[in-house]
Amino acid sequence: MLVSGTGALVLIVILVSLFAIGGGPAHRRGTPVRHEGHTPAPPSTFSGPDGIEATWVVQENARPGTTAWQIPSGKLGGIEGYLSAVQASEGQQISLFVSTNAPSWTVTAFRMGYYGGDGARQVWTSPSEPGSQQPPCPLSSGVNMVECSWTPSLHVTIDSSWVQGDYLLKLEGSGGQQSYVPLTVWDPASHATYLVQNSVLTWQAWNTYGGYDFYGGGTPGGSASFANRARVVSFDRPYATGEGAADFLGEEYPLVRFVEQHGLDVTYGTDITTAEDPTGLLQHRAFFSLGHDEQWSLEMRNAATAALAHGVNLAFFGASPVLRKVRLQPSPLGPDRQEVNYRDPSQDPELQTNPSEVSQNTWDQAPASWPPSALVGSTYFGYGITAALVVTEPSSWLYTGTGLAAGAQVPGVIASDVNGYTPGNGEPAGVEILAHSPAKPAVGRAGYADTVYYTVSGGGGVFSSGTNGWIPAMAPCPASTPSASCAASAVQQMTGNLFAVFGTGPAGATQPSKANWQQYYA
Repeated sequence: MLVSGTGALVLIVILVSLFAIGGGPAHRRGTPVRHEGHTPAPPSTFSGPDGIEATWVVQENARPGTTAWQIPSGKLGGIEGYLSAVQASEGQQISLFVSTNAPSWTVTAFRMGYYGGDGARQVWTSPSEPGSQQPPCPLSSGVNMVECSWTPSLHVTIDSSWVQGDYLLKLEGSGGQQSYVPLTVWDPASHATYLVQNSVLTWQAWNTYGGYDFYGGGTPGGSASFANRARVVSFDRPYATGEGAADFLGEEYPLVRFVEQHGLDVTYGTDITTAEDPTGLLQHRAFFSLGHDEQWSLEMRNAATAALAHGVNLAFFGASPVLRKVRLQPSPLGPDRQEVNYRDPSQDPELQTNPSEVSQNTWDQAPASWPPSALVGSTYFGYGITAALVVTEPSSWLYTGTGLAAGAQVPGVIASDVNGYTPGNGEPAGVEILAHSPAKPAVGRAGYADTVYYTVSGGGGVFSSGTNGWIPAMAPCPASTPSASCAASAVQQMTGNLFAVFGTGPAGATQPSKANWQQYYA
């Protein structure tokens, strides 16, 4: 279950304040050394302690950063917007749609990363634009879809100065109004070692803008009922949560920040780029699913399954990944701008005409009958919990350098949604349980949140954290937090170990899993 409303705003404010602290390694000062003659250019990629690094990422994060991307407390509201594209590549023109009560406004694009601890670099800013309030966004009867039809406020061309990465476009009204619009700038030709996927389908599934999402519906500000939920949600509207950034800051940015801080050879995409370009996963050694990535289309799942068989490693950092089956369809702004999930397959019109694309509450329902655990290695069983991650296999490569022994507890890592191994539910035979953490969620059954790993013979490896708390736990803790109560150091070390192993090629060849699930589930 995602944090929403006031809780989400508090979480984002806390995370932003933590990121402002920094937390990166100190740089030594000294007298520059003068070298005579030609200095060879550094290699484009090279092995580092936390995986394969890329010169361009190191150099990018050495550029001046800024904390101006942050929204100060009390400044949120009065301005909102959305883009004509969830992701864009170089040369593409996108439209920005803005509604505000401010007389004028500007938008500034920030590339999110490390940048010496500042967290972002300013890439572009607009001139001052006249403000206007756009019309209310209508509700489509029957499917309860809220879709805006606003007039474009600004057109932006993504040129070479927009380096591939995750961006927040910060809207600022002349009266102090502020909010975000997220954008992924991707390079379809990239062969980077690591492909990081922003989980925009899940962002949109939980987007209550206009009062309706996949989990409930009703008058904005009033009570929402599951029966009135949306059957279709549209990207043609702002995000109602995360200050306009949906789940990016809380569920994804700590890992993006880590990747950029350590100079890893990364490229970025979204669920939609995976669906539209499924063979693109084969251009990389490892694929990383971020955040609460529960909404997957058939094209996405086929792409991940094929990639694994071809030696691409997969990592699922959140719980309940690949839980719900959705499909994409066009909106007036372009292809794949509407996301469909009737939850009940019998209500989906596609059941009679194209059953392979029918939407479902879960993938293990008919007609798909394809348990998520067959790919993920574990099964979703509840939400609403905060608990410690309990180490069970300290000799595993995952714990190298952590100093964690069997039974050690890493506080707060088990949080929100949880997955656990379930015998006979389609899990691969070679599953190795690396952490087995007692979990009693508020909703669901009591059990164990399992951090699991398995490999395909001669092929790739799959890591699944079993918790939505993994990425948030990577955020640096306040200086006043006792070290025993801060999970960041241990979780960051484990994450670096994961990038190191998955960056070398098919994990089935270098670190084959050692099935041990029988020790925990007779």
